[in-house]
Amino acid sequence: MKVAVLGAGAIGAYVGAALHRAGADVHLIARGPHLAAMRHYGVRVLSPRGDFTAHAHATDDPAEVGPVDYVFLGLKANSYAACGPLLDERTAVVAAQNGIPWWYFHRHGGPYDGHRVESVDPGGTVSAVLAPERALGCVVYAATELEAPGVVRHLEGTRFSIGEPGRSVSQRCLRFSEAMQAGGLKCPVEPDLRNDIWLKLLGNISFNPISALARATMRQMCLHGGTRRVIEIMMRETLDVAEALGCEVGVSIERRLAGAEKVGDHRTSTLQDLERGKPLELDVLLAAVVELAEITGVAVPTLRTVHAISDLLALRSAA
Repeated sequence: MKVAVLGAGAIGAYVGAALHRAGADVHLIARGPHLAAMRHYGVRVLSPRGDFTAHAHATDDPAEVGPVDYVFLGLKANSYAACGPLLDERTAVVAAQNGIPWWYFHRHGGPYDGHRVESVDPGGTVSAVLAPERALGCVVYAATELEAPGVVRHLEGTRFSIGEPGRSVSQRCLRFSEAMQAGGLKCPVEPDLRNDIWLKLLGNISFNPISALARATMRQMCLHGGTRRVIEIMMRETLDVAEALGCEVGVSIERRLAGAEKVGDHRTSTLQDLERGKPLELDVLLAAVVELAEITGVAVPTLRTVHAISDLLALRSAA
């Protein structure tokens, strides 16, 4: 199995290292000092489950890799164009981004089947590069950080749930799942991954923008009374949109908050991006859900307010 990890940052390098350990032909695509470190020393994973090092091929040029069986997207959702050289007619794309994916309504069924979510696929530009037929959805429940170039600190969780947009259990899903499990990760094939998307989004849509606005960790947000109430309202509005689209999260807001508090002083990926001067991944988290609220007729006043303020933060940080 030949796998390219496009955007081999904290999560991507962790997955690539695990797949390499399982015997897959892995190619890590990254930039800068992190790439240089992986080329010279491999990916060093520091984990409560045991440290290890994987010496997978690393490059900054997808054309050097050529077509693969699977592309694991570790990029933010605004950087897909680099996939081109990695694709042929059989390539599957494992889309591991947070939030609403560009393929969300592909083979969805019902009144919104085939609908394009403008916030995540503006003018169809993403679909033009990555046809929805290629997509394998992936919801990441692992927390990692780049401790140093080439060094991934695994904090918690090993589950990467995957699934077909059309809700089938395909051979390409099963094959990827087996490789991930052989590398020591959990990778269940879910019959309807959209439920998992909303479960993960329940936290991302609230904690990520608030953490950037307040420069706060997960524990700090949960322990501050006023912030905790805002997050609860954001979660309730998100659940209302999910239910309007036929999804059931199956976890209470209080349980979701308790789980977040247990994570401790972890900085969300959005806060980490802000601190490093990187683009903030907010369209797939907030703008997309506000857009879905509009088409379903669900009122989301708090989500709209937080989106407006965090969007200004994203614009200012990019200036």
